[in-house]
Amino acid sequence: MRPAVSLELLTKNDCSLCDIAKATLDKVLPDYPGVRLSTTDIETDAQLFATYKEKIPVLRINGEDRFIYKVHEITLRKNLDKLMEDTP
Repeated sequence: MRPAVSLELLTKNDCSLCDIAKATLDKVLPDYPGVRLSTTDIETDAQLFATYKEKIPVLRINGEDRFIYKVHEITLRKNLDKLMEDTP
C-alpha cells in the first residue's frame, strides 16, 4: 500500500511567486493521483503571518517545509516519486 502524501501551500493575496507555485502544482499533481493539496492563506492566521510573511510561498510535504519561494517541478516530482514508492 502506498503511503498517504499531503501537500500544503502557504500563500497570500497578491503574491506573484504564489501564482507561479500554484501553476507548477497544477502541472505536476495530475500525475500523482491520491496526493492531497490544501492551500492556506497566511493572512488569516496571525502566527503563520508572523512566521512566513516574507518567506512565501512555502510548500509543505507531510507537514515539513520543503520548498520556499519557488516550487521546482523536477525536485517536486523526485520528492513525490520517493514518497509514493511502496514501503518495504
